[in-house]
Amino acid sequence: MSQTVADFSHHELGEGAKVYTIGDLAREFGVTLRTLRFYEDRGLLSPRRDGTARIYDSRDRERLSVILKGKQLGFTLTEIRAMLAEERSANGPAMNLRLSLDQVEDQIRHLEQQKAEIEEALEELRTRRSSLAIAA
Repeated sequence: MSQTVADFSHHELGEGAKVYTIGDLAREFGVTLRTLRFYEDRGLLSPRRDGTARIYDSRDRERLSVILKGKQLGFTLTEIRAMLAEERSANGPAMNLRLSLDQVEDQIRHLEQQKAEIEEALEELRTRRSSLAIAA
């Protein structure tokens, strides 16, 4: 008896393993299907295939959570991929962003620099907006 993707969605599948469709994860994490396919193309996610359908397991779901947390903290996908590779070699029970003090300090400096550049750009744009409003 063959199971369809609909049969897999959010159901227990042998040994208690939950599976998710691409739509399930997109809705849960508030990302687009294109984003999930992009992460797959970049080797960050590796769903099983059932024909053309992608079937994600709880490990994929956990990896997606880590990827999105890394993006939120301003890391590049290359940096996140390296962190995930380190995590895989550590065989830890739960996946997370294991950051060294140096990584945290470097990222803080990087984000502070970006913030300063954004503040400068905003100030220049506000000045230009004022000039344009006066001229109008």
